[in-house]
Amino acid sequence: MKNTPSPLKILSIDIGGSHIKATILNKKGELKMDYDKIVTPAPASPENLIKAIKTLVKNFPSYDKVSVGFPGYVRNGIIHTAPNLDTKLWEGVDLSKKLGEALGKPTQVVNDADMQGLGVVKGKGLEMVVTLGTGFGTALLMNGHLLPHLELAHHPIKDADTTYDKYIGEKALEKEGKERWNKRMQKVFKVLKTVFNYDTLYIGGGNSDLLTFKLDKNMKIVTNADGIKGGARLWVNEAESKTKRKVATPAK
Repeated sequence: MKNTPSPLKILSIDIGGSHIKATILNKKGELKMDYDKIVTPAPASPENLIKAIKTLVKNFPSYDKVSVGFPGYVRNGIIHTAPNLDTKLWEGVDLSKKLGEALGKPTQVVNDADMQGLGVVKGKGLEMVVTLGTGFGTALLMNGHLLPHLELAHHPIKDADTTYDKYIGEKALEKEGKERWNKRMQKVFKVLKTVFNYDTLYIGGGNSDLLTFKLDKNMKIVTNADGIKGGARLWVNEAESKTKRKVATPAK
């Protein structure tokens, strides 16, 4: 009698400036449990962050692979910037390798907005994903395939010293209040529409719920639960792969 292989189970982790969220997915991106979260440690050093993740997932069901969305510039699993966690602590850290060793499972790490993009897009035309949280995350996809990541958050929007992060990030929202922040968001969306001429814009992140103005028909608010599903797309088979990423496989 043939042994039926057990279904692939993926631990999908979203690292944010305020919280770390995680769930278990099947290969279709369907949640096998409600996602759980823990406060992002301070200081958010690699050691503290990995310790927090291990605490968060210690009572989770078993899983086979790990997908991680990280708030910064990531290439081949290595962190290059982490503006909301302290780049000085993270620059050059191979998080894919470190977390793979800590959890004992093959691990992929990508930018958090890129992972959310893989979870929410329809795969039709040029689709853009933005996340409104501690900072401003962005991802671009063409027909469901990730395009090279751009750290638009650090580009000036108002003057040489005022980046998108400073203009519409969490600190700007707290300082300026919801009404002025919404006016700023209207300006930002106008810029994005002009610059990228996207077919669809998806808006995620915790502060997306605070938008009070009417969105265009090709703009859609998505949830964290939608975004975390992107973790499954990192593990589709090679023929279907939407992105090529370094995979850290723990030493046996």
